[in-house]
Amino acid sequence: MTTYIIRRLLWLIPVLLTVSAVTFVVMRSAPGGPWDTDAERRQVDAATAKSLAAYYGLDKPMWRQFYAYVIGDTNSQTKEWVCGVICGNLGPSYRQRGRTVQEILFAPPEGKTFWQSRFGYSIRLGVLALSMAIFIGIPLGIIAALRQNTLVDYTALFIATSGISVPSFVLAIFLIIIFASRLHWIDIVVDDWTQFKYWLMPMAVLGFGTLAFTARLTRSSMLEVMRQDYVRTARAKGLAERVVIFIHMLKNALIPVITILGPALAGLVTGSFIIETMFSFPGMGRAYVQAIGQRDYSMIMGTTLIYAMLVAVANLSVDIIYVFIDPRIRLGE
Repeated sequence: MTTYIIRRLLWLIPVLLTVSAVTFVVMRSAPGGPWDTDAERRQVDAATAKSLAAYYGLDKPMWRQFYAYVIGDTNSQTKEWVCGVICGNLGPSYRQRGRTVQEILFAPPEGKTFWQSRFGYSIRLGVLALSMAIFIGIPLGIIAALRQNTLVDYTALFIATSGISVPSFVLAIFLIIIFASRLHWIDIVVDDWTQFKYWLMPMAVLGFGTLAFTARLTRSSMLEVMRQDYVRTARAKGLAERVVIFIHMLKNALIPVITILGPALAGLVTGSFIIETMFSFPGMGRAYVQAIGQRDYSMIMGTTLIYAMLVAVANLSVDIIYVFIDPRIRLGE
């Protein structure tokens, strides 16, 4: 297993390099630049923009800029070597002067903990959304399979189809109108995210699609397992129904479900930027959207690499968990 993990980790190098190169090219192909306007949206004069480009090395050829970001380069002002991403340096923010990408994403406000940083907020929201999907979606799928072609089954299928079909931003608007605008149960603009009630709507919107897919996948997997010979044999032996369901059926039915849970967590964390923006949630996704609008190149690159790393680690974790769930699976085979 150790050899397999090391091999998979080494594969991350070309993957992250490819992600970096594609993001770099797409980002630089977009019109505009980080100094088109200042913080007050005033037009920046050409001389100032040229000076800033020289200071940050954006006046160099694109291949040199990419090399400097990944490997490193000599600072044109201090003449000192500045190591790049290979040393864990995601670079300075072009719009938030004096701050690095690491500080913006991982450093909490003064007097706060790590979990109150932008990265910490996004991780917590993703874990809460995934927990909702697991603890509601899996039981819903099991009940629907055991009560096939009944009202319970049709209700579960309706919920699953709605969750898959309705876009998250449409659901977000719907909940904001009902619970914030009409019923006034929750404030539209939230400054204090320490209260759990304000997390409920972002968590519900973000996790509803995963909940629906989990329920539908659990139902179909349970229906397939129910027809297997070993299930009929277990019932013929006179085992209690709960033993048949939870020991013989559920363990095998959950293998396809577990396949999606790792990438789902990464997807919830990385795909939350629309929801974070709509709810003014102080997470990493909202900062990512702002960076794209401001053409903050280093911020875009750094956040994209973090997202790619999360997805890769999630996939590796699922492959390792497979071995403990299904003895037939062997890593590296």
